[in-house]
Amino acid sequence: MDMHHERLGAGRPLLLIHGLGSTRRTWDPVLDGLAAHREVIALDLPGFGATPPLEGEVTVARLADAVSGFIDVHGLTGVDLLGSSVGARLVLELARRGVGGTAVALSPGGFWTPRQRRLFGASIGASVRLVRTLQPVLPALTRNPVTRTALLAQLSPRPWALDEGLVLRELRAWASSPGYDALLRALVHGPDQDGATRLRTPGDVVIGWGRQDRVVTPGQAERALQRFPDAELHWFDSCGHFPMWDRPAETVELVLSRTSGTG
Repeated sequence: MDMHHERLGAGRPLLLIHGLGSTRRTWDPVLDGLAAHREVIALDLPGFGATPPLEGEVTVARLADAVSGFIDVHGLTGVDLLGSSVGARLVLELARRGVGGTAVALSPGGFWTPRQRRLFGASIGASVRLVRTLQPVLPALTRNPVTRTALLAQLSPRPWALDEGLVLRELRAWASSPGYDALLRALVHGPDQDGATRLRTPGDVVIGWGRQDRVVTPGQAERALQRFPDAELHWFDSCGHFPMWDRPAETVELVLSRTSGTG
């Protein structure tokens, strides 16, 4: 299937894949910085943004199939990949399959213990139920730094500093995305992420992790490196689950330097 997407900039292509509940707009804090050096393609995954859901069961494997098909349809063989959260897991899965070029995965899921997986499902499930209940008053809540901090404490160590428009778009997408619940079930009940060595991936693998990530906790990085032993691990200080929100300049620098992004 094709997917709704936005293309900006010029140069070697870079494909951006968002996380659970988000849309291509989650990349807004880093989009201009990346597009100044690369052709950036930011897509909406099936069931999110303007892309219709998959028919039938939703799994990480089927989403990876969809992204792989998008790459083929648009002539993007060898494209560098940047993903966040579930999108980061998809980036690693594509690299494991031999799809794409350099893979940069920010806060990937799929490396938890059974207990961490259960806590993830319970906490994220409760959060999205609350956000859906609060939809009528979300504009006022996200406008106020105090209530914005309360809403996003799980996601960022400095929610009060985040752009209120970005926060409102994200929380509305959480509540309205038709693919949200099915993908959450797939993450909670599906398999962990398989790994690969450098000899099995088409390019370098870089994994970025926020030291204050409360969604996929920093201890999971060790298991990620066990499964991708040749990957480079980059730590973001003063950063939660979304480095492109909390550390946008550092995220741009990391991505461009590791993907040779000046040309």
